Amino acid sequence: MLRHSSASPLLSLPGAVPAEAPDDGVAAHYGDLFREQRALADGSGFVDLSHRGVVTVSGPERLSWLHLLLTQHVSELPPGQATEALVLSAHGHVEHAVYLVDDGETTWLHTEPGTQEALIAYLESMKFFYRVEVADRTDDFAVVHLPAGSLTEAPEGTVVREVAHGRDLFLPRAALESFAAAHGPAIGVLALEALRVEAHRPRLGLETDHRTIPHEVGWIGSAVHLQKGCYRGQETVARVHNLGKPPRRLVFLHLDGSEVHLPPHGTPIRLAADGEEGRQLGFVTTSARHHELGPIALALVKRNVPVDAPLIAGGTAAAQEVVVEP
Repeated sequence: MLRHSSASPLLSLPGAVPAEAPDDGVAAHYGDLFREQRALADGSGFVDLSHRGVVTVSGPERLSWLHLLLTQHVSELPPGQATEALVLSAHGHVEHAVYLVDDGETTWLHTEPGTQEALIAYLESMKFFYRVEVADRTDDFAVVHLPAGSLTEAPEGTVVREVAHGRDLFLPRAALESFAAAHGPAIGVLALEALRVEAHRPRLGLETDHRTIPHEVGWIGSAVHLQKGCYRGQETVARVHNLGKPPRRLVFLHLDGSEVHLPPHGTPIRLAADGEEGRQLGFVTTSARHHELGPIALALVKRNVPVDAPLIAGGTAAAQEVVVEP
């Protein structure tokens, strides 16, 4: 997977520990994971997400054109209103997740690290005669996340995408170090990931694989508008919503706190009663250490797994909470 060519300059801050894929290029933490989580939960500090892809779409027909391609209703998106959307395959599988806002002249999107080139290639292939221009702005702009409740003001002229759990700033990359100096403390991505897992928010490439449809991970409503058609994969979305159930479902796991190591992405999920030799029923998508809840995880399991069944993630006991109804 291609990524931005250089590591964040904020990795030079005291205590910075580099993150691993898919978040390599920014800091996992700056020396105190739980302190950073508590600060983020309290509305303090910022998270460096400068490794994420940044794409802009300009031109007078940008919103009506994006409306035809994305799962979200964006044809009349007001300036400053944030939303999220997916790009699906013809069979309804999730290919891209985009987080966007329009400033009245340009639509700004940020994407998972390294996915912007494939996204742009798809968008370019669908331009036809529409009056739109698509650009990769990753080299020019860095995404910075401010938590909900933050009193930090965005620098004048900065495009801001505000949602319930905070604000994403599209900050000129050249201003990243001066912003950090003025608005610390810097907080690593592991703290943000722990709060994401707590909130059950799916992430492309972690909660998804090549077979994922939006219903499995809870993207119906937040990223998929069911009252619009005319996008690739819409038939699958409508059919599953109206006539059936998705084959898998996202669950939240409370993990045994006595285990030293967290089960990594891909760890098999089985019924506890069957033990480690039992049939695999799913896999861990993201695990984290939470400052209040202890070790937690999201996992994707078969729809028919009983909602009250004790599970094991590898060799770690796991109690499940329903995220997506079976």
